Amino acid sequence: MAFQFWAILRVYNASRAFDLATIAAVSILSLCPSASRIARAETMKSSLARAYLGNPDLNQQRANVSARNEDVAKAAGGGMRPKLNASINGGPQLNRLRQPAGRNSSNERVYSTEHVIGEPRAASFGLTQTLFDGWRTDNSIRQAEANVFAARETTRITEQATLLNGATAYMNVLRDTAVVSLRKSNIAVLEEQLRVTRDRAELGDTTLTDVAQALAALAHARTESYAAQAALDASAASFRQIIGVEPGRLDPAPPIEELLPKTVEEATAIALVEHPGVVAAMRQVDAADYAVKVDEGALLPTLSASLQVNQQYDSFFGIPGARQFTAQASGALNIPIYQGGVEYASIRQAKAQLRQARFNADVQRDAVRAGVVTSFGQLRNAKASVASGRVAVKAAEAALKGVHDEARFGQRTTLDVLNAQQTVLNARVDLVTAQRDRVVAGYAILGAIGSLCAERLNLDANIYDPTANLEETKGKWIGLDTP
Repeated sequence: MAFQFWAILRVYNASRAFDLATIAAVSILSLCPSASRIARAETMKSSLARAYLGNPDLNQQRANVSARNEDVAKAAGGGMRPKLNASINGGPQLNRLRQPAGRNSSNERVYSTEHVIGEPRAASFGLTQTLFDGWRTDNSIRQAEANVFAARETTRITEQATLLNGATAYMNVLRDTAVVSLRKSNIAVLEEQLRVTRDRAELGDTTLTDVAQALAALAHARTESYAAQAALDASAASFRQIIGVEPGRLDPAPPIEELLPKTVEEATAIALVEHPGVVAAMRQVDAADYAVKVDEGALLPTLSASLQVNQQYDSFFGIPGARQFTAQASGALNIPIYQGGVEYASIRQAKAQLRQARFNADVQRDAVRAGVVTSFGQLRNAKASVASGRVAVKAAEAALKGVHDEARFGQRTTLDVLNAQQTVLNARVDLVTAQRDRVVAGYAILGAIGSLCAERLNLDANIYDPTANLEETKGKWIGLDTP
């Protein structure tokens, strides 16, 4: 069923006081602040696809995930991967050698002095390989991966917020456009009412009090119209911020209740497993657990092997032709005994942070559970408001017609007519708002259970997949190009 907001506007013919002359049905589909700038109507799905692909907040979070992927490569490179280094040095060198050369005839010590100018040069190559580090590298890699997975869930949270904000902005523009139309049409009705009242006052059928009441109602309607237009401008600005384009001609958006769980209990069960806030918290628990193991590895011995190769030329006091070649293979075993207690403090701190992460997971579960209940309550309220709003509009229109008929015979005053007209307007605005709330509440429930995503909404967009980036990053030993 198309989701449309209809306003029934009554304008009265001056020749027949309070008789119904025109019934105008105005749909929100044709009303928007920039309809002249776009030929094709925008739909809810196309708008959300725009936000999914181009929203700066969401793209910023995706870039953050790519940055976090490099932590995995850093954890792997900082531990068990080999370390290679090479060095070359050389330059002119002046050596002055003074050494004893015996004694002279006077028994005085004699020295010989030699000046040597050479160009000593050297080249060296070193290879170091850690063989065992107390499993710190393995646990550091797992910790980094857990943080990457948590960052992915944070991206899902941002994605859900973006899509929910986009749906809300879309519906706000529809609602505010309809309200602006209703209030402008109400001004037209009240202007005609004022003209008729003035004509009747000239004929003596009404008093100046009736004219003043009609004039006051018209002035109040114009004030409300200005406020409605300001609200529409604000909604359009929010739409531009989230979706990325100005709101054009927007198609009606149907409710999405067929995508929702049937009961609160079912929704809660899904949310406690799938909601990205809960999943991110559990990933942070994993990361904190691995952090404890990394710090505990500082108490374990480390074993490494190294190879050093060194070639030197003219290295002995710069004497030309002198050469030296050395090669050494060695192993090192380091057994920590006591390092001042810092490692023990780090372990205790990591365990405290692990407890904090577990408590945070409990907080997230409670927040998700509350969000599901709240969003279901909003949907029930919106659906009930739509049903009662339709009844209210129908009843108010019937009452307005009756007041018009009675006013023709002098049984009702101008104020009665104005009040009845205002009641109809308020009922229509309330119905428009309730219809908007119903659609938004459906998206809110999807977000509350963790299912508000491009796949579930079947958006026409390339789905973001961070897996390939992580796999390429993990296996990248060298290079400056980002995957």
